[in-house]
Amino acid sequence: MDLDERKRQVLKVLISDYITTAEPVGSRTIAKRYGLGISSATIRNEMADLEDMGYLEQPHTSAGRIPSDKGYRVYVDHLMNAQKLTKEEIDLIQNSIYKAALGEIDKIIKETSKVLSILTNYTTLVTSPQAKKSSVKHIQLIAVDSMNVVVIVVTNFGTVKNSMVKLSQPITSEKLATINNILNDKLKGLTIEEINLNIISDVQRNVVGYNEIFNEIIPILCESLNIIDDGDIYLEGSSNIFNYPEYNAIDKAKAFLSVLDKKDFLYKLLSSEDENTKIFIGHENEHIEIKDCSLITTTYKIGDNVVGSIGIIGPTRMYYSKVLAILQCFRSYLNDALTSYYNDK
Repeated sequence: MDLDERKRQVLKVLISDYITTAEPVGSRTIAKRYGLGISSATIRNEMADLEDMGYLEQPHTSAGRIPSDKGYRVYVDHLMNAQKLTKEEIDLIQNSIYKAALGEIDKIIKETSKVLSILTNYTTLVTSPQAKKSSVKHIQLIAVDSMNVVVIVVTNFGTVKNSMVKLSQPITSEKLATINNILNDKLKGLTIEEINLNIISDVQRNVVGYNEIFNEIIPILCESLNIIDDGDIYLEGSSNIFNYPEYNAIDKAKAFLSVLDKKDFLYKLLSSEDENTKIFIGHENEHIEIKDCSLITTTYKIGDNVVGSIGIIGPTRMYYSKVLAILQCFRSYLNDALTSYYNDK
């Protein structure tokens, strides 16, 4: 970073002030409020240098400065102070998640999204656990009679799918048990997205003598796996954007709200499986629809497996340190709650 200590101080307090007030910040304001030990004229010169270097912008002649995307990036990476949550905030997070965990998985995720929106005052997105990341826990073939078999697939996420297979020839309970054992031996522990044509071909090579019946069962098994979908995405706080003066212009607000109606687009925003929390500021976003926003994303896990994503969208003038503290706390409690939930299941 090409900034000396004085420029770092000026940039830090200017961005902190702008995040709080949403008003361009002048040298006199910094001199009066922050006691940097330097004159207003010196601060003004430092601000001019920071503008020339691309860290600040001047929206109007003779007005104060505001941070650029580049300025926010330096602030987030090097200047801002880590923030601690209050006991009340931590209790709210913990209680909301564990209370929801007494219900169904969708209730946990929906409650997570709602409380995140309340605590951050931004728009929140949370994907439900992606079923294709789940693994096969058990396959059970049950004979209704000699010509009809029920195929049951159970995943480690607790998802259960069953389908009926009508055979072209009768099958004995011994043959059905053999095929059942082979399927479990070869497929148990594999994620749904790992069960491809090569895996199925390998299973076929192990059912010599049962090929005809197996060939009737396997399409139904594959269909059962394929209909386990990728879940849903929960959106909360879309109207929070109206709390920020950056979106007072109705056209800008409408454009933002229209983006939130596009489910496929929202999935793209949260498509990363990187376990690290990521911050995309303004034009760092690859999607033009949110070039005026900041997006903070992270993931959550069941056990050691990343199964879903969390996103916070707001103006570039975001309380980054507070949001990061909230996300870190939320992710920790959510991981514990979901892991316990599925272990119980």
